[in-house]
Amino acid sequence: MPIWADAIVAVLLVVGGFAALVGAWGLVRLPEFMLRLHAPTKAATLGAGCALAALAIHFYFLDGPLSLRYLIPLGFVFITAPVSAHMLARAASADSRRDDA
Repeated sequence: MPIWADAIVAVLLVVGGFAALVGAWGLVRLPEFMLRLHAPTKAATLGAGCALAALAIHFYFLDGPLSLRYLIPLGFVFITAPVSAHMLARAASADSRRDDA
């Protein structure tokens, strides 16, 4: 495996780990539900995306182009995380409107 590919994998893993850490920290520290929902949705999606991209690059150089199947979970994460966050936000918004009435 070329040294530049190792460097790219290492950078992606560090960025992904940092993004996941920021998302977890935001989930714990932010005061209200909508803010707590936003932090892990955006940051953890970036963290998982970077980690899965690093995995795909690493195994591309070890196994060849067939290893691009590791990008399938990446697409799944990028599609499902925003949709689930939107559904949770709508449910919380509907619940708060019902409490106000």
